[in-house]
Amino acid sequence: MDLPHHGYRAAAKPRARAAPSTGEPLLFEDTSAAAPPMAPQGYYNVGYNMGDGGADDGGPNNLFSDPMASAAVMYGSSLASQGKDIVNKEISRFMSVNKLKYFFAVDTKYVMKKLLLLMFPYTHQDWEVRYHRDTPLTPRYDVNAPDLYIPTMAFITYILLAGMALGIQKRFSPEVLGLCASTALVWMIIEVLALLLSLYLLTVHSDLSTFDLLAYSGYKYVGMIFTVLCGLLFGSDGYFVALAWSSCALMFFMVRSLRMKILSSLSSDSMVAGASAKPRFRVYITVATAAFQPIIIYWLTSHLVR
Repeated sequence: MDLPHHGYRAAAKPRARAAPSTGEPLLFEDTSAAAPPMAPQGYYNVGYNMGDGGADDGGPNNLFSDPMASAAVMYGSSLASQGKDIVNKEISRFMSVNKLKYFFAVDTKYVMKKLLLLMFPYTHQDWEVRYHRDTPLTPRYDVNAPDLYIPTMAFITYILLAGMALGIQKRFSPEVLGLCASTALVWMIIEVLALLLSLYLLTVHSDLSTFDLLAYSGYKYVGMIFTVLCGLLFGSDGYFVALAWSSCALMFFMVRSLRMKILSSLSSDSMVAGASAKPRFRVYITVATAAFQPIIIYWLTSHLVR
């Protein structure tokens, strides 16, 4: 039967919607499932695997198995060896490395004996350097042989002690400590150069080398350490007593040691014209070198004790 139309449109049928999987309503529609999968870019797939160390990775094992890498390593080693040879050759032009090793061939027994000899030289009798087949024995076998180990360690200890003394007096600063170290080093260089120049101008022939003069000049730092320590512990009175003792001991040591070096070749010069003046020149050089030591000790230590 036909229903009459009253001017109203028929109501549209409602669209059926799928029920959500959960009991809570969804605020946004999930579209991630419909997204197409991204294609792999393959950044680390060619020749290198970041995840695991397989057989085809570019790790350290393949680095040394690569002939180009091995050739590069061998070439670098050859360059380093050539550079070392060049450095040793340039150093040998100015100093002998083997001769320098001689002055550091010491042991604990020698160091103890040498320190006692520097502070108490009056009871020592034999001051002659011993030789074996025209070669002087190393310091570890001869307490009279000069060395550079004690002067080097004494110089470093003096710088550290100077820093401690300046710190106790509230006068420490890196500039003052650097000035103290440079002053001590410059005075030693001046002393060695002056002695070499004196020996050259007076045509005094001796077997003293530059290393020998550096060793004898550096022994003063042992007395300087003793002087500064006594000044810090006992004040100015202790400083002057220690200064007098160390100065006299060092002068006695220098005279007896240099006399064996400078006057050793006197007999070979006895036939030379004017040889009568040479012993007097040698004595003057020896005494002047020994007398100069207390002046340097006082100059380098007096400002550390107040």
